[in-house]
Amino acid sequence: MKVEPYLFFEGRCEEALEFYRTALGAEVTMLMRYKDNPEPAAGAGCSVDGSSGPGPQPEMVMHASFNVGDTQVMASDGMGSGKPSFQGISLSLAPETETEAKRLFDALATGGQVQMPLGKTFFSPAFGMVADRFGVSWMVVVPQ
Repeated sequence: MKVEPYLFFEGRCEEALEFYRTALGAEVTMLMRYKDNPEPAAGAGCSVDGSSGPGPQPEMVMHASFNVGDTQVMASDGMGSGKPSFQGISLSLAPETETEAKRLFDALATGGQVQMPLGKTFFSPAFGMVADRFGVSWMVVVPQ
């Protein structure tokens, strides 16, 4: 059994996927839009009404999967509220070198907010915390 993160970007999923491609070298392995749902009557949150009001719109991402290194992450636009909320959770990256840690940290910090600058700690030669431009918290930690 595996535990895999599923992130809801509330209307910014496609933008997030492109950001993670550039920042982390992520590879998108699957993407389905709401308009491509083979079972539109599957229930609330799985269909669109075609209006321009709140809720999923046809072009929004219903489900996507992407790989960061050996880890699969899943993502969606969710209900398209425009207000993603990533509280009480952080994703952790474990690059092998301090140089790679700095590159990843700086890329994630672009347009985001540094919570703890990347630096040496008692448990790592390079550890830092950053919330990216979507509000997803990341810990970058080089193993000792």
